[in-house]
Formats: sequence, structure tokens, C-alpha cells
Amino acid sequence: MVCEANLVEIRNAVDQANKEITNRFDFKGSDARIELKDKAMTAFADDDFKLGQARDVLLAKLAKRNVDVRFLENGDVEKISGDKVKQAITVRHGVPTDTSKKIIRLIKDAKIKVTGSIQGDTVRISGVKRDDLQSAIALIRREIDDLPLTMTNFRD
Repeated sequence: MVCEANLVEIRNAVDQANKEITNRFDFKGSDARIELKDKAMTAFADDDFKLGQARDVLLAKLAKRNVDVRFLENGDVEKISGDKVKQAITVRHGVPTDTSKKIIRLIKDAKIKVTGSIQGDTVRISGVKRDDLQSAIALIRREIDDLPLTMTNFRD
């Protein structure tokens, strides 16, 4: 179980959002933009309202590109010079340790015949029967809803 966003799709969504922001009439003459550096974005705007509008444009572009918006974690709004504001938006990568421990505890409490282990920022679940693995996946998807988890390397 991993939590990884497609960074190429995120970069494309940021580029499309910036194009739309520069072309929209309600952003004319403003300094609204979204910058992307590695796994961190920064949204700039003239005021809080335009910052919210820029974020909404970004979320719409991410949704069009099938990127789950739960990957984004909004920071605090900071004032820059004058009335201008900025907000840091980080892209989540990896399963946090407290969530990993919660996943392992869920599996143990359900008494499913699988074993779970934390390996860095991923959680590895292994079992003998495919049905046990599928029931563990269903349990985790039902209980953990604040993080977009994907299952990789699922094989017999």
C-alpha cells in the first residue's frame, strides 16, 4: 500500500491552471499564479478571495486529470508585501507512520490471515490466499478514507 501522486499529471494541471488564471477576466491585472517546485506548490494572489479562486481552478484541473485532491495539504495563508497573500500547498508522498500503525492495527484486530509490515513510507501486506488479501484491502479502504491509498504489486 502506497500513497504516491502522479507528479507529471500534477505539473500539467498546474500549467493548465496558470494558463486559465492568466486568461480569465476576473484575474486581469492581478498577480495570481501557482508555482510548483518538486512536491511543493505555492499559490500567490492579491487577496484571500482571489487566492481561493486560484485554488479552485487548480482543483478543477487536477480533477480533470484524475489526480485525487486528497494528495494536497494546504498550509496557512501568509501575507506578503501590501495586500498580497500566498499559501503553501504540499503534495503528500508516502504513508505517514501513524496511519501505517493504524492500518497494521486494523488488520490484526480483524483477525484476517495476513501479515502487515511497515517498510519506510509504504505498508506491505502479505498473505497466502488471495481472498484474505482482498478482504484486507476492502477493510482498509472502508476504514482509511482521509488518504488516497493505492495497492501495488498485487499478485498470486
